[in-house]
Amino acid sequence: MTDKMNDPAWPGGISAITLFVEDLDATKRFYREVFGLPVTFEDDNSAVFVFGNTLINLLKTTAAHELIAPARVAHSDTGSRLQFTLAVDDVDAMCKDLSARGVTLLNGPMDRPWGIRTASFRDPGGHIWEIAQ
Repeated sequence: MTDKMNDPAWPGGISAITLFVEDLDATKRFYREVFGLPVTFEDDNSAVFVFGNTLINLLKTTAAHELIAPARVAHSDTGSRLQFTLAVDDVDAMCKDLSARGVTLLNGPMDRPWGIRTASFRDPGGHIWEIAQ
């Protein structure tokens, strides 16, 4: 058995992130309209979008159980446990653009104590997205 910790190829970049969603159609529409991305793959239970080198797979919660069993799928209203951050050149301009696309900001734009200007919003599945400058 090889020691993966000393293997320079381990870990590589994150190739895919699967987000569990209750309303696939609404979340898929949100990703198309807000991020301006096409659907790369879809079936009755999922839709995949490409963010740079990472696939974001939106998966219906009803199909998620099989994927992660025996772990449980949490409901979207139990609270956030993650946040995705996208780098942008101008947070204020992007906030105006997001607002024009019907996105309601959770917070920001604001200057953070660590020297970054940010704003956050939530997708229909309850996942938090941050834009940072």
